[in-house]
Amino acid sequence: MNRRSETPPSRASARRGQRQLSPPAPPQATACHLPGLAAADVDLVVRRFEAHGSIVDVSLPRLTTAQLQTVARHTTAAARAQLTARPVMEIVDLIDRVIARMLDRDDPMRRDMERLLPVVSGFDAEMTRLGMDACLRNFRKPQLLRFLAEDLGDIGLLDGFRPRPKGGWTQACGPTLVGHVWAGNVPGLPLWSLISALLVKSASVGKVSSAEPLFASWFARTLGQVDPNLSEVLAIVWWPGGETELEQVLCDEAEVLKVYGGDATLAAWQRLLPPGKRLLPHGNKLSVGLVSASALDTRQAQEVARQAALDIMRWDQLGCYSPQVYYVEAGGQVSPAEFARHLAGELAALQRRFPRRALSLEETTSVAQWRQAFELAILRGEPVQVLGASDAPWALAYSPRARAPQPGALNRTVCLMAVDRLEDALPLLESRRAWLQTVSLAASPETLFRLAPQIAAAGATRICAPGHMTMPEPGWHHDGRFSLLDLLRMVDIETSAESAAEQFAAYRN
Repeated sequence: MNRRSETPPSRASARRGQRQLSPPAPPQATACHLPGLAAADVDLVVRRFEAHGSIVDVSLPRLTTAQLQTVARHTTAAARAQLTARPVMEIVDLIDRVIARMLDRDDPMRRDMERLLPVVSGFDAEMTRLGMDACLRNFRKPQLLRFLAEDLGDIGLLDGFRPRPKGGWTQACGPTLVGHVWAGNVPGLPLWSLISALLVKSASVGKVSSAEPLFASWFARTLGQVDPNLSEVLAIVWWPGGETELEQVLCDEAEVLKVYGGDATLAAWQRLLPPGKRLLPHGNKLSVGLVSASALDTRQAQEVARQAALDIMRWDQLGCYSPQVYYVEAGGQVSPAEFARHLAGELAALQRRFPRRALSLEETTSVAQWRQAFELAILRGEPVQVLGASDAPWALAYSPRARAPQPGALNRTVCLMAVDRLEDALPLLESRRAWLQTVSLAASPETLFRLAPQIAAAGATRICAPGHMTMPEPGWHHDGRFSLLDLLRMVDIETSAESAAEQFAAYRN
């Protein structure tokens, strides 16, 4: 592979007669997996990442349209040869072995993950390690079997035709090729769609984000170590956003395209997709928390605040399932204002254990503008409080008056509002139904099952406990959809075909 750097190389000068030692080169990693191409034919660009006082140089592939087409067709042919006839249980076992390797802290690949990912992502090292483990555990064999059962019931549908209770037979067929376009906000995101494609026996070409390009490549390489043939069915590629010619090749070659990104990104990819191809979009979402009076006694309120703070801290709210707003019910032993102070204390404590990553200029400006909006409201006489010093790496705005949830500045900024009854928050949530995703609910069983239908009617697609917002269960219905069923094409043999075939049977002659 031919490398060129996106950053200017350092220039060392030495005075005549003096010897100068060069500084050690930073660690390097390659973010691609390109079956069907010779390494020597691929141009690479090097992107430098700096965080926590360390530097990592990541090599990214710069493919031509012809090379991308070659990769797409190679993986498609490999999937026909390597996946079609494999029992789905064999694929599950292989994925389980890959995930076991990625969870093993003594494995060289895992050591690279722990060493490099905090520098590339900027997230705290310990938070990254715990987050990786939580993500990877979703793909062990027991979880994969639940995943399959959730969507299919009879997993044998992926291996051949199965009898239907009403008569006839049905088989589930995956796409020839799934294209994936991943955002880089949360490490591990690519695994959900990559593993879904493997389970339905489809080839994959995945485009990684410039913000976090490594995780998918680590999975592909580990898969190649476990089963070299199976690693031929997926490719990991990259190019800068907006390169329409490469994007068009992916749209032309893929049967189904899964895209993670903002509304403008989704619209751009939709315009490129030819008729007959399917787009499975995952766009911007808004998630919130609800805390009932029944959870606000003096014994439990602090623990609820701790769990809520964990949801806010993990991945610095960059996930679609991260909370940006809380509605807290009045009438408990602990008031909404007191709960806000508990939550602020927990955010401060978590900052000491899991420091927030360094923000970009754009992110810093967004947080400052978010704080300024509430401070101006205070100057206008509105009963709003902002907890957290102006230079603190977290902030909480408290209001005794509820309003519709608004997207925040992320990066450990949250708005908490009091309501007389949790039911009062539901019309406010419904006003954001197009973006509403996860709702955490701290409440008694009676309140949970009384409110759940109303939360669903407001547009939410997931209800969970505090502390679990960023850790969806295996087989969750992401944005209310199916991870596997949305990829599948169901093929039926009707009873008429089976009955008509009888007249042509050898034993009828």
